[in-house]
Formats: sequence, structure tokens, C-alpha cells
Amino acid sequence: MFYVGIDLGTSSVKLLLMDGEGEVKNTVTREYPLYFPKPGWSEQDPEDWYRETIAGIKELLTGFDGKEVAGISFGGQMHGLVILDKEDCIIRPAILWNDGRTKEECEYLNNGIGKEALSGYTANIAFTGFTAPKLLWVKKNEPENFARIDKIMLPKDYLSYRLTGVHATDVSDASGMLLLDVKKRQWSKEMCGICGISESMLPKLYESYECVGVLRREIAQDLGMGENVKVAAGAGDNAASAVATGTVGDGSCTISLGTSGTIFISSGSFRVDKNNALHAFCDAGGAYHLMGCMLSAASCNKWWMDGIIGVTDYGKEQEGIADLGENHVYYLPYLMGERSPYNDPDARGVFIGMTMDTKREDMTQAVLEGVAFALRDSFEVAKSLGIHIGRAKICGGGAKSPLWKKIIANVLNIKLDILETEEGAALGGAMLAAVACGEFADVKEAAEKTVKIKDTVLPDSELAAKYEARYQQYKNIYPACKALFGKLL
Repeated sequence: MFYVGIDLGTSSVKLLLMDGEGEVKNTVTREYPLYFPKPGWSEQDPEDWYRETIAGIKELLTGFDGKEVAGISFGGQMHGLVILDKEDCIIRPAILWNDGRTKEECEYLNNGIGKEALSGYTANIAFTGFTAPKLLWVKKNEPENFARIDKIMLPKDYLSYRLTGVHATDVSDASGMLLLDVKKRQWSKEMCGICGISESMLPKLYESYECVGVLRREIAQDLGMGENVKVAAGAGDNAASAVATGTVGDGSCTISLGTSGTIFISSGSFRVDKNNALHAFCDAGGAYHLMGCMLSAASCNKWWMDGIIGVTDYGKEQEGIADLGENHVYYLPYLMGERSPYNDPDARGVFIGMTMDTKREDMTQAVLEGVAFALRDSFEVAKSLGIHIGRAKICGGGAKSPLWKKIIANVLNIKLDILETEEGAALGGAMLAAVACGEFADVKEAAEKTVKIKDTVLPDSELAAKYEARYQQYKNIYPACKALFGKLL
């Protein structure tokens, strides 16, 4: 049998076809528009998601028997707000995760309601990207639209609704709404009251691997599929990607070195740090995870290479870097502010430590090391909760650099596993669909039988010790600069 995974991203939808052995048979990517109606705003039309998804599935199945498809599931961009009226019509364009219009609403939630109260209700505090602040923004600025709300949905869940007719979501994606009691895996009555909504407006909660319904008959016929194609709830993009990387089980970890940098740590039990420096969310396997998200990771290297020194051959530029652990130049990678572990939108990038003998290679090295040190900041929070991380998988565009992987392995002093294939959230979605259909007993078995490691980067004890000393210096730089950032804007 075949399983379709749908990764609903910000700029495109990626579709993947997987067989029962976990082998990827085909992939398709379809793009759609992204709108910026005002500075700092980011919106999309959910109809674009559905149109391109349907077209993408048809393309995906070209040369394959659609009747062999047993299940469909999703990974999807998190936090976005989709609101429907009583006829299930879209009320306004979806407000996306990277929309920054809710600064006032976040200040109200974090300071008016209070971070301690929010953490008690949801295990998290408010960020501009989260869904609850978006609801409050609509309530204040578009009261006529707020009054029409009958259903509140997340992006991938709108797709699921269109395919099945069922209003459903999963606990991993719902964790990023600031409306879910993460510990209890149920909607927070307190947060519903704060946002002025009823629980009936929210979709039914499922675990990521649970079936929410079957594909509508007319859609199945249009796609050339059989009857009773199961649709599983799916997961938020990071949780779905964690499934695809085999980040399942207590203490397992994945580092994603993309435009942003993400540390995903699976936890068998519910944990939350006292400062809410890491997101505490449900995972896709029935347990929990902690997640740190730094806003600028590989984008720092791209900014430095493309925009500052004007080179395109990143590998060649790194060839002259040899004296690891001995660089006196430090870099704070906060080009877009920071999220984890410092919730500071005013933070900015900083070079410090240059002298007359500082070379271009030192600056390049500082950028790579600065991202690694910032990743370690989140690791330190996890350590404070008693979580031991001895190894992690690494993926994303930045992970193509052998030098960067070596730096990260030694800054964190852990083993770094390199995946045989990187298909991300789309593969995770297909694996969740396979679990829902009984192909695998659970998410852990799906990961064990599907995910393969091709290489491992080992830390060097001498180099790790050098980086330990450098990190102890690095971690003093942000506190020293913090008071200045707001004044520099």
C-alpha cells in the first residue's frame, strides 16, 4: 500500500508518496502566493493551499495506482489562524506564523494576564507568532469578523477538513496555539475565556497518528483513489519532521540548521522550565517535547557570505579556517531578534573581539561558532531540567557544511548523526498515515523501520574543552548588550 504525506509550508506544499516499507516513491512541490498587506503582516488564502494540494496529489500519483493509497496525513506550518463562519466559509485570509502584528496582544497576555498564569494554563508564554494573540487582534481590530467565527483552525487542519468534512486538529500543532493545556492534552477553559471564544469553536483533538475520518467520496473519485482512504490528524511541521528523523523516545534530539535553527528534544514526561525559555509541546507519538527556536541560523551564514563579503562558494570560503576553538572574535546571531532561549525581539547581531590582526576567516568562523553557541544556550536549558543529550541528529541546509557540523559537535560535545535521506515533514506525515492504517504498530516502530543513519560526527575531547572555555565567555555577551538593543532601534 501507499501513503501520502502533505507538508503544508509557507511558500509551497510538498507532497510525498511512501510505500509500506518506508521507501519514498515520489515527491512533488507546488507553490502558492504569500501576501504582505502591511509591514510586518503575513497572510495567505487557504483556498490556494487546497487547490495546489489537490493538483499536487494528482501529479504525485502519475504512474502509480491511486487505488493502492491507504492513508493520507500532514505536517504543516504552525500557529496560523484560519477562521470559518457557520457555512464553513473562510472569513478572512489566514494570519501566518511569521506575522508580527500582535505585539500589543502579547504584551497584554504576558504582562496583563501574566507569564506565570499563562504557563500554568498552557505550559507556554505568548509569542507574536502564536494563535491566541492573533484571535485577540481580530477581536480588537476586526470585530465584525470576530463575531462571525464559528470554527477556529490551523492551516493543515483546514486541508484535513476539506478532504474529510471533519473539524479536527492534533495535540502537537494545537500546542502552539496558546489555547491548549499541554500537560492534560485538552483545551484550556481559562484561555478560551481570555480570548472570548467557546470551546465549541475549536476543532476536536486527536493524537497525530489517529484517524480523523475518510476521504470524501467525490474527492477520492477525482483523485483516482479507492473508498475508505484514511486521513490521520497529522502534526505541526516540527513534530512531523521529528517523526521523519526518528526523534522518538525520551532524550532523543534533532537539530535543524535551516533559515532558523531548531532544537527538538523528545521527552517521555511533561517538563517545563521556569523561564519558559523552551516551548513545551505535545509530540506526535503520544508524549511531549521541548523545542528551542533561534530565528537566525543558516540565514546568518547566507547574510555574511552573500550580503557582506559577496561570495557564493560557501565551502571554498571555509577552507581557510583551521584554528578551531582559538578564535577571539565572537558573534551574536540575532539578525531578526531572538526567540529561544531569549524572548527578545529587540536583540540584534553583534561582532565583538576584533583587533588589528583579525582576518576575514576569523569573522566567517565567528558566524559559524556564534550559531553553535546559540544552539547550546537552548541545550543548557534542557540540561537544567535533568535531560541528558549524548547525541543528536542534524539536518537542514547548514548541515551540508562538514566544518559547521564539526564545530557544533564540539561546542555541544555530543555525537551528531547524519540522516541517509531528508524529506522532513512530508515523510513524517506519510509515516503517521501508515501508523493510522496499521502498517506500523506505533510511531516508534515506524521510525525504527524507516529512518536510516549514514554517518556520525564525533566530538574531540581536546577541541570540546577549548570550546567549553569559549562558550563560558560567549554567554556573557548577550546580558552585557541587552540594555543597549532597545536604545539602538
